[in-house]
Amino acid sequence: MVGVNEKTAARTRVADAVYERLREMIFTGELSPGARLSVPALAESLDVSRSPVRDAVLRLVQERLASEEPRRGAIVASVGLAELVSIYEIREVLEGLAARLAVENAGRKLVRALKEALDEHEAATRTADLAASTEADLRFHRLIREAAGNPEVIRLLDDVQTQVRLAMRTTTVTAGPRQAIDDHRAILTAIESGDAVAAEQAARAHIFRLRSVLLRQLEGGE
Repeated sequence: MVGVNEKTAARTRVADAVYERLREMIFTGELSPGARLSVPALAESLDVSRSPVRDAVLRLVQERLASEEPRRGAIVASVGLAELVSIYEIREVLEGLAARLAVENAGRKLVRALKEALDEHEAATRTADLAASTEADLRFHRLIREAAGNPEVIRLLDDVQTQVRLAMRTTTVTAGPRQAIDDHRAILTAIESGDAVAAEQAARAHIFRLRSVLLRQLEGGE
């Protein structure tokens, strides 16, 4: 006989799997901004009961990947250009702080991992593999924030990264792949040399450059 705890654990696993699948569908564009998150329809398409879908949609709303609309229910959220510029103002400070803290915790393992991510980014750029390039870019930043060793910085940057990935469905957020690689190399060099101030400055310069691109778009310059 299956115990209550086992049933609860099983339901949780299903809800987690549904949540991850819906999250992936949003980030890949399979569910586009404004798409309605109908619990019955999603439950049918994913071949699960409605309960885990309802739980997953609630988590997406809490994560700001979805929003509740009157008479429509939950829909996939979108991030406007002005909102994204504000997010990048915050991101510039947080990425700089994360890079500075990472220097204090940096060992050879972190440097090796960052070099691997940078090599993957360069290889993907040479073959024009956008998906691999994006993943390598995200990994580089994720390695630094995790190395910062500050749970609040990690949480805040995770939230920021979620919004940036959502925005990438409708907005171009890049100063060009070559510029991103050069910026990342400058950050890596500073971390490898143990220069916390230079690491912070390089990380902030990288995000400032991206924010400047967004500002030009907002002002109609691009």
